[in-house]
Amino acid sequence: MAKTVDARGLSCPQPVLMTLDEMKEGSADELLVLVDNEASKENVSRAAKSKGWKIADISEAEGAFNITLRKD
Repeated sequence: MAKTVDARGLSCPQPVLMTLDEMKEGSADELLVLVDNEASKENVSRAAKSKGWKIADISEAEGAFNITLRKD
């Protein structure tokens, strides 16, 4: 089951830290991370890859980026 990390309205490094915390918790094999700026999108994606997670999808809707991450 996917968990959602809603980091809209937050600036880096908070979206990255929230995502990493959720990854460490280990209760989900899939995360949906919501951010609302390009820098956070790039930083969350980079952090996920560094932890061995796969970027399954990135879409943009209503001014936000939806990043789907899967444990590899």
